[in-house]
Formats: sequence, structure tokens, C-alpha cells
Amino acid sequence: MILSPSQNTFVQWFRGSSPYIQAHRNKTFVINFGGEALQDDSFQNLIHDFALLNSLGIRLVLVHGIRAQIDICLQKLNHSAYFHNRLRITDDVALQCVKEAAGLVRVEIEALLSMGLANSPMANSELKVVSGNFIVAKPIGVIDGVDYTNTGAVRRINHDAIQTQLEQNNVVLISPIGYSPSGDVFNLSAEQVATAVAIALNAEKLIFLTEESCVDKKGDLIAQLTIEELKQNPFLNFPLQAAIESCAAGIARVHLINRHIDGALLQELFTRDGVGTLVSSKPYEICRAATLNDIGGILELIKPLEQQGILANRSREKIEMEIDDYIVLERDGLIIGCTALHIDEAQDCAVLACLAVHSDYRGGARGQRLFSTALCQAKQHNVKTVFVLSTQTVQWFIERGFQPGDFDNLPDFLKALYNPKRNSKILFKIIE
Repeated sequence: MILSPSQNTFVQWFRGSSPYIQAHRNKTFVINFGGEALQDDSFQNLIHDFALLNSLGIRLVLVHGIRAQIDICLQKLNHSAYFHNRLRITDDVALQCVKEAAGLVRVEIEALLSMGLANSPMANSELKVVSGNFIVAKPIGVIDGVDYTNTGAVRRINHDAIQTQLEQNNVVLISPIGYSPSGDVFNLSAEQVATAVAIALNAEKLIFLTEESCVDKKGDLIAQLTIEELKQNPFLNFPLQAAIESCAAGIARVHLINRHIDGALLQELFTRDGVGTLVSSKPYEICRAATLNDIGGILELIKPLEQQGILANRSREKIEMEIDDYIVLERDGLIIGCTALHIDEAQDCAVLACLAVHSDYRGGARGQRLFSTALCQAKQHNVKTVFVLSTQTVQWFIERGFQPGDFDNLPDFLKALYNPKRNSKILFKIIE
């Protein structure tokens, strides 16, 4: 039976998602979204996605915002909203609105998570949702002469209580309010609460569902940022500030996802490239020396190129024997590029071989990155000449300073390996 294009796409996507399903099971994800999300008709789709994540064994902590609801309440009371340094100054009237908004939003979310209608994405889901006084808070106090009154900061997270609920497969729903030991109530930043909860739980991921995508000056999505890159930006919004703090505290990955993209949460978590911005302490695409554990990935990468005649065939045994010569480009656990630099120290020369980049990741200067890394290694070993044998990428190497050569130019060890049937072009580059 031949699958239709749409069926084939689904099958390929589902197969591709299986490593992530396995990797995410029993992991803790803290997800933050603003109060604006509840005002959209599409919020039900997001609720369905939360239910799906829970059904896949992901431990969910949902931290919702209430800024939009507080503003609506204040407008009804004809009371002005006051801010300083982008934080709300919560006077007594505003605090009443905070309590009202938090209760309203929490009840609405709990109701939606309780749905189990037949013929709906949440049929028979029977989610259990738990809220509580998990956040111990303290007043911000007076800053720059401004009294923030009932605006607070997180003092402590009762992480043991949250962990107990997660172990019972409950979804934990947290509002951005905190309580002091004296019984006072404080209005908190939802982003700060999500950050503090993620750090306290040592969560696998902290996810911010934002109002817009993180883009560069050209309007293109920024797929990845390190905290060092973020620190160079003087204009950081709350999610970006939270990302820096979270990564510095040990959260491996923080995701910024545009909530207006339907299914963005699932695409980000179950596809290799996602649709959001990943913030991490270190780049998640790294160029490094290969290990024996990479052999399977290297073989899978080069097999299509060997079948096309672009690369010479290499056995597992040969790669294993020469693994110390290999350099790999790893992206999120997948080997997406490799090359090998075989050095003959006796003749001060080397051959650059097996340069390959996965078909899904070409065009991002990854081949150049592998090439540059290999060239640096050649210089470190005082190599004078680097050789290449190529059948279909001659021009690429010529553009990088290689010159045509002939069989007589080859060192003895490479002459012994030369296969006349492939009729590879011989190129060489003098290392300065």
C-alpha cells in the first residue's frame, strides 16, 4: 500500500518525534504564559497540548500571568495603574484586583483542564490539577525612593510539596501571588515565579509562551541564543532576563515560543529544529573530537553519500580504527556533520577526508566550520600540506585555496590508498 503525501508526512514526523517522547518522559517542564492567552479563542488548543504532554509522562508545572486581567479590573474601578522599572506598584486597590484576577484565571484554567468531552482532544484525559500556597514571598520594599507597597518577590519555593504532586501525576497550577509567614499577600511577576520554581525543582526545561517571536533586525527567527549573547543586549524583556537567570542557575534549556503559532509548543518539543528560540548556557550545536559512541551516527550520516558515489565506502571497523582522526558536528544529540584529518607526521602532511553534512542542515556554513576546525588541527601538528581526494566537490575546495595536483604529488601513504576506479581529483593546500 502506498501512503498519500499527507500520510507519509505524518508517519515521518511521528517516527522523528519518538526520540523526544522517550527523552521527555518523567521530566519536569515549567511553562509560563501570560493572562492575555486566556482571552484568545485559541487558548483551548493550548490546553489540549498541555493534556497531551501530561499523557506522554511529562511532569507539568503551569505558571500563569494575570497582568491583562488586573488592568481590566482597575479600569472598571476607574483606578490608575502605576509602574516603575516595568514592575507594577501594587497599592491596596490593585491588590484587590490581583486577588480577583488570580482566582478568576485559576478557576478558568482548572475548568478547561477538567474537560473530557468525547470526540475532543481531551477525551477521557481526566487530568488532576492542583494549586496551593507553594510560594513564600516578601515585599520588594522601597527602591529608588519608590514604595512598591504590595508588590513582592519570591522568598522561597515549597518544592517538596510541588514534587509530591508531580509524582502523583498531577498538573501543578501556580498563580503569580505569594504569601508571607505573617499572612500577607503579594503580587509577583509571573516570569520570576516560573524561574524560581524551575530552579527549585531543577526542571529539565523552562518554557515561556510569549506574545511574539524572538527575531533579529531582519525579522528572521533567532533559533538559538547563549546567555553570553543575551547579556550583550541592553534591552531585555522579562522572559529573556528570566532565561539568563535560569541558565546561570543550572537549567539546561529555556525555550521562548510564540504562543500565537498553533501547535508551536509541540513543534518546539518534538521536532529537531522547533519553531522558537532556545536559550542555553552553551551552544547546542558543537564541533568536537569524535568518540567511539559517534560511530553509528557517522555511518548513518555518510551512507547516503557513499551510495551516491560522493564519498568512498568506509567500514565500521575502519572508522573505529581511525576514530581519533574524526571531527563531528553534533546538534541536540544528532551527528549532522563530520570530517577526518589523517596526519602523516613523518612527511608533515595530512589528508582531509569524509567531509559530510546532513542534507537537512546544509547551507549554514557547517561544512566550513568542520573544514576550519580540521585546518586548525593541521596547523597545531605543524602539517605543511593538506591533501584532498574529491569526485564532486572540487570547486568547493578550490574556493578555499586548494590547487589541482597529480598522483606524483601524493605522499606514499595516500598513493597506497588511491582508488583508480573512483578517478578522484587530487587537490592540495600549502599551510602557511
